[in-house]
Amino acid sequence: MVQEFSDIFPLCVSRSHEALGPGAVSFAACLIGMSKGPVLWIGEQRQNERLHPGGLIQFCDPARLMFAYGKTHMDVLWIAEEALRSKSVPLVIAQISTDIGLTEGRRLQLAAEAGQTTGLFLLPQGMGSNAAETRWHCAPMYDSSVSDSTLFDWHCIKNKSGTTGKWIVNWNDTTHHINLVSQTGQRARPKAKAG
Repeated sequence: MVQEFSDIFPLCVSRSHEALGPGAVSFAACLIGMSKGPVLWIGEQRQNERLHPGGLIQFCDPARLMFAYGKTHMDVLWIAEEALRSKSVPLVIAQISTDIGLTEGRRLQLAAEAGQTTGLFLLPQGMGSNAAETRWHCAPMYDSSVSDSTLFDWHCIKNKSGTTGKWIVNWNDTTHHINLVSQTGQRARPKAKAG
């Protein structure tokens, strides 16, 4: 049995989660849009691509975002751990370029529990920590039958508290919520009568 989407998203508070794939930043943007309060976005100084706050305007007020950059991968993990533990922000998002070890992953979980904060770690494909509560593969999706360009294919590939599942969703700018999109069914075409 597949777990209900509303049982998993928004993500469980006091835990750290992971997202990967070409739609991971959009996944994070949706999570920011559904959250309240300030958000800390952490990255490595050497990363060429950086998030522009104005690009999130359809999801949230860009003024809610604070940015921090660490010199190394371990600096990013340290900043994330301290932010998760501090209770100063309800959501911490970190872009990671290297795998998170089991020890570091467990420390992040303990920090999220202590601070009652949600952590989301954006990872390269094929990486992840066994300590993460959930892991999501996220991708944009194109459907010619839908005029909405914000369809996402989210696949929960790891879930410590339940089952996994796959959902097609879109972001509702007006309500700042995720809408599940129904799959178009294959219908049999009626046969033409010979006349």
